[in-house]
Amino acid sequence: MQETGPAIAVAGAGLRGRGYAARIRETGAGRIAAVAEPDPVRRARFAAEHGLPPERTFPGWRELAAAGRVADGVIIATQDAAHAEPAVRFAELGCHILLEKPMATSEADALRIVDAVERAGVMLAVCHVLRYTGYTRALRTLIADRRIGTPISVQHLEPVGWWHHAHSYVRGNWRRVDESGPMLMTKSCHDIDWLVHVMGEIPARVSSFGRLSHFRAENRPSGAAARCLDCAVESRCPYSATRLYLSCLGDPDRETWPLGAVTDDRTEEGVLRALREGPYGRCVYACDNDVVDHQVVNMEFPSGATGVFTMTAFSPAAQRQTRVFGTSGCLEGDGARISVRDFVTGEVETVEPGDASPDGRHDRADDALADAFVAALAGGDPAPLSSGPRESLASHRVVWAAERARLDGAVIDLAPDSPPAKGTVRP
Repeated sequence: MQETGPAIAVAGAGLRGRGYAARIRETGAGRIAAVAEPDPVRRARFAAEHGLPPERTFPGWRELAAAGRVADGVIIATQDAAHAEPAVRFAELGCHILLEKPMATSEADALRIVDAVERAGVMLAVCHVLRYTGYTRALRTLIADRRIGTPISVQHLEPVGWWHHAHSYVRGNWRRVDESGPMLMTKSCHDIDWLVHVMGEIPARVSSFGRLSHFRAENRPSGAAARCLDCAVESRCPYSATRLYLSCLGDPDRETWPLGAVTDDRTEEGVLRALREGPYGRCVYACDNDVVDHQVVNMEFPSGATGVFTMTAFSPAAQRQTRVFGTSGCLEGDGARISVRDFVTGEVETVEPGDASPDGRHDRADDALADAFVAALAGGDPAPLSSGPRESLASHRVVWAAERARLDGAVIDLAPDSPPAKGTVRP
C-alpha cells in the first residue's frame, strides 16, 4: 500500500515502536520518515522494513532531534526513564507526540512534558491503549446510559501472568524501581487510567498495600542454580526460562514477544546462548529485582463511589476482569464480553464488542491508537485521541499517590483541582 499522509518519526524501535510503525505502514494513512534506535540490529531491521535511507536512521533520539523537524509527529517508545527529555525536545521542535506509557518516571518530569507541549501548541497522546477498545466504549456507554443506575463501587483485576511477570518484572527491563519505576506505574498505570476513564472522575482519596513476596532469595528452592540451564530443579519450576523461551520457537507471535526481548537469533542454539549469557536466563530467586509482585489500590471517588484495583503476578496471563455495582444493576466484564444484570427484571444481557484477545494482549487497541494518532495529525485536531496531556497527568498522579500510600502506610488525599477525565459520564 502506498504511504501518504503525515510523516512520523520513531524514537525507539523495540516492540512498541515497531508495532505502531507497522500499523501505520499497513494502513498507508501515514508514512514513517525516520528512526532513532541505539541497537544496530533493530535499527537496520526497522530501516529495511520502512525503506529508510541512511540519513534518516539515527543511533539515538538526540541525533534525531539534532536533525530538526524531520516529521510532523514522533512516536517516543524509549525506555521509561528516557521519556521526559525527548518529549520536551520534540515538543520544542513542533512535533506532535505519541508517548509510550508511563509518560515519565516522576511527577516533576511529567509536568515538564505537559508544560512543554502546551507552550509549543502540539498534541500529546500517552499510550493508554485500553481506552481505545470497543470493549471499553461499550462498558462506558452502559454506565453513561444508566443501565445499572448510579455506579456505587468497582472491582478491577489485572492478572499479569506468572511467566509474564517473571519475564518483564523479575528478569526484564522493568524489574527495578530505580531503573524504570514502581510496578504500579510501569505496568498498571494502564489500569488506573482506565478506571478513571470508566468511572468518569478522579479519586479523592487512595490507599494501597502490596510487596515483593515471592521472587526473593529466601524462597529459592534447595538445589537451585543461578541460571536455569544449570539448575537441578528447573523441570519442576513454574518460572523455568528454558521451558518458556524454547517453547516460543516456531510461533511467530511468541517469537516477536516475549522471545524478541531475549534474542534476535530464532534458533535453539541462539536461545540457549542468550540464556547462558544474558539476563533472561537467571533464576527468578537470584535476580536484582525489587518491584512488587502483588498490590491492591483502594479508591474513594468524589461522588462517594469506591473502587479497588488488584494486580497479581500469580495468575494466567489473561484479560483484565471488572465488576461495576450500581443502584439498579451490575455488570461484569472480562475484556471480551460484558454481562449486564437488571435488578428489576433479573434479566442478564451479554454484550460482545468482539475486539479483544483472550491472552491479555492488546494488539487491536494498539492499532486503534496508532490510527487515532495519524488521524489527529492529518486533521490537525486532537478529537480522535481519547485523552490529552492534562488528563494523562491527572491519572498518573493517582498512581504516584497510591504508591506513596503503600510506602507510607497512609491514606492520601488528592488535590481537589485535578482535572476531570475526558468524556466524563457520571451524572
